[in-house]
Amino acid sequence: MYEIAVEADFSSAHNLRGYKGKCEDLHGHNWKVVVRSSGLHLDKSGMLADFRTIKMRLNKILEKLDHKYLNNLEYFKKTNPTSENIARFLFISLKAKIPGLQSVTVWESENCSATYHEDK
Repeated sequence: MYEIAVEADFSSAHNLRGYKGKCEDLHGHNWKVVVRSSGLHLDKSGMLADFRTIKMRLNKILEKLDHKYLNNLEYFKKTNPTSENIARFLFISLKAKIPGLQSVTVWESENCSATYHEDK
């Protein structure tokens, strides 16, 4: 089994609804995103997938989040913009676009991340 990972980042603001603490107030993060894809077979050039293609598809989704107030985006009006839900949003958005998509991890700081994947 082969696995590849592509990293990207974006900046945005949010506040958590129903949370008691500092994060209930408006604040921002410089998010790091890691997308992992896997598969058993390589193409004729010896690659599982082209990193450039994955990064392009990921960045197209991240453009919708970059320098935005996440709570105002349609998806996050009903879904709390936690790291977990951002990872799920990105996974759902990329699932049909990245063959073998395994997981999406979202880092909100150097020490805190959330990962979303679907059981097979």
